[in-house]
Amino acid sequence: MFFWILVAILTAAVAAVLLLPLLRGPVAAAEDASHDVEVYHDQLEELKRDEAAGLIAAGEAELARAEVARRLIAASKAAARDGASPTQRRNRLAQAFVIVLLPAIGLCLYLLTGRPDLPAQPLAERLANPGNDISILIARAENHLARNPDDGAGWDLLAPIYYRSGRMEDAANAFAQAIRILGPNTDRLDGQAETLIATANGIVTAQARKALEQSLALKADNPRAGYYLALALEQEGRKPEARAAFEALARQAPAGAPWLPLVNRHIAELGGEGGQLGNPSAGDMAAAEDMSAGDRQQMIAGMVESLAAKLQENPDNFEGWMRIIRSYVVLDQRLKAEAALQTALKTFPADSENGKQLLALARDLSISAEGSGQ
Repeated sequence: MFFWILVAILTAAVAAVLLLPLLRGPVAAAEDASHDVEVYHDQLEELKRDEAAGLIAAGEAELARAEVARRLIAASKAAARDGASPTQRRNRLAQAFVIVLLPAIGLCLYLLTGRPDLPAQPLAERLANPGNDISILIARAENHLARNPDDGAGWDLLAPIYYRSGRMEDAANAFAQAIRILGPNTDRLDGQAETLIATANGIVTAQARKALEQSLALKADNPRAGYYLALALEQEGRKPEARAAFEALARQAPAGAPWLPLVNRHIAELGGEGGQLGNPSAGDMAAAEDMSAGDRQQMIAGMVESLAAKLQENPDNFEGWMRIIRSYVVLDQRLKAEAALQTALKTFPADSENGKQLLALARDLSISAEGSGQ
């Protein structure tokens, strides 16, 4: 009931604000015309008195009365016309719209799109029971950290959420606070570095590089830190060193690593040969060592074609689809990679577990998933 009382008060206030200009209609012209009518009536009375007193001849009095009567008729017509002018008629229509139609339209729209049946949800209650509302969860965590700024676990939890929400400055501060309170580990240092890189539009800054080197010192086989450090070398123009760093990452990569195609692309751009396209046999690898670069690329293309033919016969081979999509990207055949992704998603829908892995791979490889239902 309180809600509807509040709505009624607000509607009345809005209507009053809209009606005030309309109530101040153009009445000046009507008032002027009415005043003229009174003046002419007074003049006629004065003529009668002057004629009776002999101050004016009868003929002159008759001519004067005719002229005053003519003006009186004109003033009366003007007063009648101004009293019901088009502007005033429009004002009355507008007033009726504001008073009747506007509240009725607003009420209908609210009943169609609103939820008057929902109970009130004050901010304190929403913060206490946020459900799945990420903005409320973040606000709740921020309120907690404002009261407990040395809660390292809170900063550690909030930092990656800030990063995923695109709040890079807040993420950088949260990672720094977590490292200050809880100490450095690979996840915190890598997260801090990625945040600094994102803030710098993809440039590996000196501060980010320092965090990555510290992370790599804690875990020597950390591919995340290794990739960004190799990227820093590439951005500095140290191409031989960058290529060697990327090639070392490729050699250490486990089979089917989702980030391997990206590493191979950097190797190819730096003048090296992308490796680990799939699962070649030991004989294939031995034969490839004696081939020229062109022959080796041709052999890889042949292996991809063979895999494509097998997938046509057996489209349920999920690992095969993952492998061929990566292979096409390494061969810089991105249109084929996109086509293979869309074909694979027909067998493994986007909402299935395998489909989600395919879409995650597409995002990592920066290939389009258009036509996949996403």
